[in-house]
Amino acid sequence: MQILINSAISNAKMNPILSQRQALLAQRISTRHKIRMPYELKIVFCKKCKSFIAPGINSKIRLGRTSIKSIRISCNLCGHTYRKIIAQ
Repeated sequence: MQILINSAISNAKMNPILSQRQALLAQRISTRHKIRMPYELKIVFCKKCKSFIAPGINSKIRLGRTSIKSIRISCNLCGHTYRKIIAQ
């Protein structure tokens, strides 16, 4: 799964269709063999539309400006925004 996701991230700019396919294969492997996907691999999928979002290519990543430090990830495909709180 790790190899497929890394390859999908590197191919996302040049060949987005191939990168979507590679990410889908990684997701299918985890569900078919009942293997939990690690957190580092889970964050490259949108929580609403379940599509592969490459950081900076088809998603926006911003730092929060409030007292609670967080990372805001916005999917450019469905527009959903979710936050990850940064531990201090």
